[in-house]
Amino acid sequence: MTALLDDIETLCEPRFDWSRDQVSAVHDAPFNDLVFAAQSVHRKAGHGANEVQKSQLLSIKTGGCAEDCGYCNQSAHFDTGLKASKLMEVDAVLEKAERARQGGATRFCMGAAWRSLKARDEDKICAMISGVKAMGLETCMTLGMLEERQAHRLAEAGLDYYNHNLDTSPEYYQKIITTRTWDDRIETLSYVRKAGISVCCGGILGMGEDKSDRIGLIAELAALDPHPESVPINHLVDVDNTPLSGSKPLDGIDFVRAIATSRIVMPRSVVRLSAGREGMSKELQALCFLAGAGSIFVGEELLTTPNPDTAFDNALFGDLGLQPKAAPSAPKARAAE
Repeated sequence: MTALLDDIETLCEPRFDWSRDQVSAVHDAPFNDLVFAAQSVHRKAGHGANEVQKSQLLSIKTGGCAEDCGYCNQSAHFDTGLKASKLMEVDAVLEKAERARQGGATRFCMGAAWRSLKARDEDKICAMISGVKAMGLETCMTLGMLEERQAHRLAEAGLDYYNHNLDTSPEYYQKIITTRTWDDRIETLSYVRKAGISVCCGGILGMGEDKSDRIGLIAELAALDPHPESVPINHLVDVDNTPLSGSKPLDGIDFVRAIATSRIVMPRSVVRLSAGREGMSKELQALCFLAGAGSIFVGEELLTTPNPDTAFDNALFGDLGLQPKAAPSAPKARAAE
């Protein structure tokens, strides 16, 4: 076994000095050793061995986004046939959240197709946060870039998590997005941290990147101090007429390696098996859980892309003996030094 994987107790203590070479060594370890170490860390770091959180994601404002993210059908730069809509009314969002709660979700995530949050929409957004939180659900928002003032306002409304993904490695980033820089993303994450909101930050695999980019992404996430409390690992969902349409799907074993590596180098974080499950076999998803994934999104739509239906997920949980995680208190975010 790779020497880095020998001491599970040490691996369970977060560290922020992972080099790319070290992350690469973990990623490239013999598959059985890698998955064994990931599952061991998963359990010893305090994650439930057979618990998976059910989260639900709602598009509260769809389409017309000014960003040119090459994977996204909500960009105004691409003609994907998606009809743009205005920000939903608060009552409609709360109704969706209540349905999600009744369906077993313990975390409700709300996403708006914006480059950045506008001041005129802040009151509605804060009302959504406070309303969803009053139901006993964890709250998560993804609204694009934030100003420091806005992050504090979201925190005052009770926001538990803010999602703002790095997407890919710094080297590959400009091949995916040109309207927002890597540093823009880091700046928003710093505002979220300073406001005391937990960070949800991960990336997307299968966008034509090579292995070094996947390792680079994980190394950058592991260098954040503190680590993101939540690390979503997505597989690209192919959407016609987007620049990344036709990208070769990532091999399943390589996807599991990314999950396992993330689990090991960020031991306290919740690694989330996110977009792309619709195209994954139940066996591949089972390997992801074995490698340390502790959350999925439920519901038949993930923003604007397909997701496995309730019957599939119920059967998957039954086949694997998984239990939905009870609604936890969101971990208290630690402000950046």
